[in-house]
Order: sequence, then structure tokens, then C-alpha cells
Amino acid sequence: MKNLFSLLFLLFFSYLSAQIKTSETVYFEFDKYNLYTDQIQTIVNFIKRVDTTKVESIQIYGYCDDRGDNDYNYKLSDNRVKTVQDILTSNGFNKNKIVIIEGKGRVILTTDAFENLNETRSKNRRVDLLLVKKNSFGKGIYNSFQDNHKVGDRVYLDNILFPLGSSKLTAQSKLELDKISKILQKQKNLQFEIKGHVCCTPNYYDDAIDKDSRERKLSLNRAKSVYKYLMSKGINSLRMKYIGCGNKFPTGLGEALDRRVEFLIVKI
Repeated sequence: MKNLFSLLFLLFFSYLSAQIKTSETVYFEFDKYNLYTDQIQTIVNFIKRVDTTKVESIQIYGYCDDRGDNDYNYKLSDNRVKTVQDILTSNGFNKNKIVIIEGKGRVILTTDAFENLNETRSKNRRVDLLLVKKNSFGKGIYNSFQDNHKVGDRVYLDNILFPLGSSKLTAQSKLELDKISKILQKQKNLQFEIKGHVCCTPNYYDDAIDKDSRERKLSLNRAKSVYKYLMSKGINSLRMKYIGCGNKFPTGLGEALDRRVEFLIVKI
């Protein structure tokens, strides 16, 4: 009975640990950068639930709604971020772990937003907090393809990056993919998933908008761009598939590295 109780306790504790949030959002009134008490408490509660010894870093991004000019909104979003930063540090959060604090200005409305305009604008007047856990990538992470991969290994290449809001491959990315295609032509049994990522998207959206296609499929389109390029270099489409991961897996190393593509080995 004692062993059963211990097992149940361990499972319950593991369940609670898995439920700990890694992101939070607080909202501001129009043209304001101070927070009401309930929003301050949201930040405090968020930090209290976190085991900071397991946190690599935190990123803070501020936004405004679409009204007003760009310069004013960049300043306002910066002030909103600083408000949140001050709340974090005044409640004991290590300031050295706050690696990104950035006001991103106003959020431009898309055509599907006008139906619920007031609600959309209220959600855009916000600050997003993103926690990055230590070792969040786990084991089996490589920055180049290896000769002895195992199923489940992930290849993260910091040279396959994208312009902000775009799924178009840069010249540097194409050079990197040229090298990868030569490796894959030698490792003919290797099968893999191409996983696209984006940065800085609100939690209530599954993906970001691709400014080239105007679809909310940016991470998917980035993975597809890599997929199509590898096909053009002679890699059999049956060996690979592509998926979009949205902004669920930030690196903690900045926005540029969050706009990325990874490879997951699924069969040897």
C-alpha cells in the first residue's frame, strides 16, 4: 500500500509539473502602460508557479493595437515591456535571466479581424512572457547531420533562417541546404520530418501570418519551402514530410533563431 501511495504521488506530481505554464499574457488599457491590480497579480502568480532553477531565460514582448503612428506605438510598447520587467524583478525574479525585452509596436489588423474589432484590439494591447526551460531541446540535438543518427534525433541548423514574416529562403539558407542535400544523397535510408517555427506570435494563434501568401501558416510554409528546395536537389519526397510548429518551441536565443527549421529523424 505504501508503495502504491508513493507511485500515485509521483504520478500526480509529474502531472502537475507537466501543467506548469511556460507563457503568460497580460493586457493593457488603450494608450496606457500601467497595469491594473489583477494583471499585476497574473504576473506574480505566473512567476510563483515556476521553479526558477529550471528556467534558462525569459523573453518579454510588448505590443499595441493598430491605432496611432509607428514611432509612438514603439515607445508605448517599450514602456509596457519595462512595466512588466519591473514587476518581475520587484517580485524576486533574477534580472539576468530576462534575455529579451522588446517593444514591437502596433499589430496591423488582418481582414478577418474587423468582425470583432474591439475584442481584437484589446487582445493586441498586451505583453507576452515566454519562459525557456533549461535543456528544453532534450538529448539528441545536433547542429549538423551525423553518420550515426538514432530515431528521435533532431538536427538544428542556425544557418537556415528566414526574414521576419516570410517563408522565402535566404541565399545563406540555400547554400546550407545545398550542403545538406549532398549529405542526404549519401544517407539514402534516412527519413525525417521538417519542422518549421516562428517567433513572437500571440498564444491564442496557432501560427503567424506569412506576408507573402497572407495565410496564417507561416511555420508550415517555412517547412514547405525547405521541403520543396530539397526536392529540387533530388531528395525523394517519400523520405520526408513537413509540419508547422508555430511558436511553441522558442530557443531562448533571440527572434532570429526562433524563425527556423529543424529536422527530426523518424527512420534510419
